[in-house]
Amino acid sequence: MTEWHRVTVNDPRGAVNNGVGPQYVIYGGADWMIRKGVEPLRIVREDRERLADRFVPPVNYRVASDRLEKPGSVVLLDAQPGSGRRAAAIMLLHGLGEDGDADEAGVRFEELPAMGKDEYPLAPGAGDRFLLDLSAITDEEAYVDAQRRLAVRRSQVQEAGAHMVVVLPSGMEHAHAPDLEPDTVKLERPRGVAVLTRHLRMDRMAFRPTDLTSPGLRRLYERSPMRELARLARLVKAARDSGRFGADFAGWLDQAMHAVTDRAGEVDQQVASVRTAPERALLLATAVLEEARADTVYEAWHGLMRTVRHEEEVTSELARPGFGERLKTLGIERDPDGRLRFGRLAYADAVRTYFWANFPGMRDDLRDWVGRAAGLRGLTSDDRMNVVVRFGECSLAVGRPDHLFDLVVRWADSATGAACDPRALTALELGLGDERFGAWFRSRMYKCVTKSRPMSDGLVRVLTTACLQSLGTTHPKLAVVRLHYLAVRKGEAAHEAREALLGLVGRDRQLFRLLVDRLRDRAHQGPRRADPHLQLLAELLSDTWAPDPSPWPDLFLGWETVFSQPPTELWKPLVSSWLNAVAGDSTQEMALDLMVRATRGRTAALHRLYAIACEWAGTARHSSRAAVAARFWQHIDHAQYTRTKREEHAGAGPRTTEEER
Repeated sequence: MTEWHRVTVNDPRGAVNNGVGPQYVIYGGADWMIRKGVEPLRIVREDRERLADRFVPPVNYRVASDRLEKPGSVVLLDAQPGSGRRAAAIMLLHGLGEDGDADEAGVRFEELPAMGKDEYPLAPGAGDRFLLDLSAITDEEAYVDAQRRLAVRRSQVQEAGAHMVVVLPSGMEHAHAPDLEPDTVKLERPRGVAVLTRHLRMDRMAFRPTDLTSPGLRRLYERSPMRELARLARLVKAARDSGRFGADFAGWLDQAMHAVTDRAGEVDQQVASVRTAPERALLLATAVLEEARADTVYEAWHGLMRTVRHEEEVTSELARPGFGERLKTLGIERDPDGRLRFGRLAYADAVRTYFWANFPGMRDDLRDWVGRAAGLRGLTSDDRMNVVVRFGECSLAVGRPDHLFDLVVRWADSATGAACDPRALTALELGLGDERFGAWFRSRMYKCVTKSRPMSDGLVRVLTTACLQSLGTTHPKLAVVRLHYLAVRKGEAAHEAREALLGLVGRDRQLFRLLVDRLRDRAHQGPRRADPHLQLLAELLSDTWAPDPSPWPDLFLGWETVFSQPPTELWKPLVSSWLNAVAGDSTQEMALDLMVRATRGRTAALHRLYAIACEWAGTARHSSRAAVAARFWQHIDHAQYTRTKREEHAGAGPRTTEEER
């Protein structure tokens, strides 16, 4: 089992490298998977703080940190894979200031997409912080294109006084543009013993420095990626917490070392000695469902044999070896609660890795089997999440993100009721958080939401929740784009996406501006195509969803679009919400003048505003409403007077417009 890490930090100069990539564990439950109603920026800070606790600065980290402090600075990190380069980039950006104060002031911490078409303008502000991870690029042509886009972004960041850290791809030095060299800092891997020490201390592990000096450990310090050292520490903790491997640090470390260095060979030998399909299927079924009840594993085992089209044995079950005997032969233990597990630490991980790596022709069948097995009635919620995460890790390890997304769609489409299917959500969040395939999942989500064909409510709900909980914390603008497409669909789930979108942008002025611009653009595309976008724009521009303090320039532009075209029934709730706001808070008085100005003096539009105000004031028993309406009418009268004088000055004289007839 593994533990989940994402991104955020208090002291970036503390000691430890957490490695990179998503790492999951569901030891006590799966509540962390569902984080409804949590502020995205707060989650990001917590993630970075957790990373900081385990971060060991690599060599030359201080050089990069000093360069990044200047407003408008861009630092490019050149480092080998496994050196913790992405974690270093995140820590560098976080170390620029107290994150709480920065976020409250509107300073952004955002990851930019490395490849593909930009879905929104960058528009950086002073102090904003951007991460651009190009480490996954392996094609020279793609890297040349990425550098062209980097040049534009670098210029924008410099002009705005923002900050950006770029993780360069390894092995592409020959394709580096010469003008990147002055901004490049070469990082070297941190001391492996420091990384392991920090992780163990954060897990409150009692040990002596001499416990970490064996020749085997020294080899790991010199060669292993940072994520493998982090995994070793987690395995030591798992050995301790299991209570099955002694009571001292030396025993736990010994078990963890065997798990890291020997398990692959042990599994290879066992599978070579187990030649029958039923025994191999039982080995794999137990590895995927480890810690589930024996009867459920038994059911999953037979389901796997049917999926791979293994013919039933001719003899009666009574004539075959019993289930318990089969388990014992394979080294599988049944605990007093009836749950199955392997006797050796992390053996199930190695079994899963072996089958996915060595039986590529079975991967489609394994996907279909897991799709059904994750729904077995005997599984607890934690069991289901374990199955999903284990399958996801194996699929991503062999480069099959499509298999994981296939199950996202399958599980979501089969969901009943108004709940979001936790299996589909877990699988999608696992993919989005993967260092190697996160961009693939973001792109796949975009293709999914932009297609015109119908989409099940279950899938809409999963995509909506993933946008809020995962994408909204790492790529908030991408989340807005995807939620926008979901929100203008039809159906109950689309309405939920609409609420989620409005809530997300209502907490962030830049996201609010992005959505206003998108909706204004689409509202001008013609009545048929514009209708859902115009409706959404009118709702967005109400006092209910506007950020605090009110972004008057954005509201004005949006009101101008709404008031420039039918249907006028959209106006009443919009205008009334702001009249209510002014009645309750005099600091919102500017809304009265700006709404009138947004009509551009069109007589019919002014008459419509006047009628709405009359109806609003007429239903009230409070003098405050009458006073607000009176001030609103003054603005309307002034606009009408100004228009009349302008027309007289131009010699136009009185006229009747098409709009007024």
